[in-house]
Amino acid sequence: MITFLQHRIGDRRILRLIKKWLKAGVLEDGEWSETEKGTPQGSVISPLLANVYLHYVFDLWVQHWRKRRAAGEVIVVRYADDSVLGFQYRADAERFLQEWRERLQKFGLELHPDKTRLIEFGRFAAHDRKRRGEGKPETFNFLGFTHICGRTWKSGKFFVLRKTQRERLLAKLKQVKAALRVRLHQPLAEVGRWLRSVVQGYFNYHAVPGNLASLRSFRFEVRKRWLRALRRRSQRSGMTWELLERFAAQWLPLPKILHSYPHLRFDAKYLR
Repeated sequence: MITFLQHRIGDRRILRLIKKWLKAGVLEDGEWSETEKGTPQGSVISPLLANVYLHYVFDLWVQHWRKRRAAGEVIVVRYADDSVLGFQYRADAERFLQEWRERLQKFGLELHPDKTRLIEFGRFAAHDRKRRGEGKPETFNFLGFTHICGRTWKSGKFFVLRKTQRERLLAKLKQVKAALRVRLHQPLAEVGRWLRSVVQGYFNYHAVPGNLASLRSFRFEVRKRWLRALRRRSQRSGMTWELLERFAAQWLPLPKILHSYPHLRFDAKYLR
């Protein structure tokens, strides 16, 4: 790690400070434990240092591999320690995976066995699997979305359909339920404003093309949990679904797609 940092940082004081961070250890439940390797879990600088480390261990290496070793096209997307790679040819994917494991071992890292897999995905995946008598193409999860081989209704063109990852949806609803219990006796308007920010924040990230059904489901489930919370309040024991609909219409934003398709995202929409 320090060797990588020395490529860009010449100030020895900064490097000494980072070394102290790396050796600071971890305080958990009042007990301190020494950091044997890697960055301290939960440290404010850990994500930054991990990104620097992966830049040299992964980013630069994979770009070199793509230019020198790949027979076909290679697409690379990395966010922190999570990445997805697309290969035109399966042989490239298999060779890369083997060499990637060997590369990581040199730096004391390894791939997560449950999250690392090769799948057939893309515009020809459904056709090829059908021809071989196999089922639908597999899906994969990345950054909170389940990615699916989809087709447009009108033209039948291939596109990557993204739906909210079920585990993420349930986890968020669990957080909302727990927070509603804490806010049980707060004024209705205050809870409504808070729920508005929660739902809108959820939409701001997840409102991608093809995900409208998941957005509607999230809003519906939030309303259900709000109704149950209100019925727990003695003065609101007569709360009905119809009455809650009025509150929801006032406070909960309606689901709508906020993001364009990736190939349209960088087009100019307005004159400047």
